[in-house]
Amino acid sequence: MNDMELAEILRGMYNNARRNEAVCQVNLFGILYAEELKNSGCTIKHIVELSGIQSGYVSEISKGMKLSRYVVPRGDQE
Repeated sequence: MNDMELAEILRGMYNNARRNEAVCQVNLFGILYAEELKNSGCTIKHIVELSGIQSGYVSEISKGMKLSRYVVPRGDQE
């Protein structure tokens, strides 16, 4: 997966987040795409810049990537 694809997914998850759940969706992006982010060859900062969301979310993606070793997404996204 390339940097533009990751940025597009991030933008979609952020823009489609329910009210007051944007940070949660950014964390979830880090969890779901941790391996792709590591293997992309790009920095998280670059992907955030391409997505157009605020640069402060870099740390939230990093948190999600760290959490990815410990959590398994359930799939029910209600």
